[in-house]
Amino acid sequence: QVQLVESGGGLVQAGGSLRLSCATSGRTFGSYTMGWFRQAPGKEREFVAVISRAGSNTYYADSVKGRFTISRDNAKNTVYLQMNSLKPEDTAVYYCAARVGPAYSGTDYSTRAPRYDYWGQGTQVTVSS
Repeated sequence: QVQLVESGGGLVQAGGSLRLSCATSGRTFGSYTMGWFRQAPGKEREFVAVISRAGSNTYYADSVKGRFTISRDNAKNTVYLQMNSLKPEDTAVYYCAARVGPAYSGTDYSTRAPRYDYWGQGTQVTVSS
């Protein structure tokens, strides 16, 4: 069992930055693909970014590409999401998730929520205009 705890959310003005962290329990963090998702009120949960187990491969949703950066520190059992040039439409609860399988299956990246095995409780990000 893996426990995920997000932190770093908050209120920021449009154009600002935030860095989310997701700390995990257990000794096998390096064996998990890690992803970030978000869910705005009244909307479905959507994919944001994914990073491979070694951190060598990343993939982003088009809506955040060039503004967000996912990274991980396997020694600290932590995955990060650096969010720059934030927009009001980035407002959502942000969740990190862990997947036992690879980030890239050979045909596509793991962008769908059902592919992930463990989830955090989420952290609120609010971007004011």
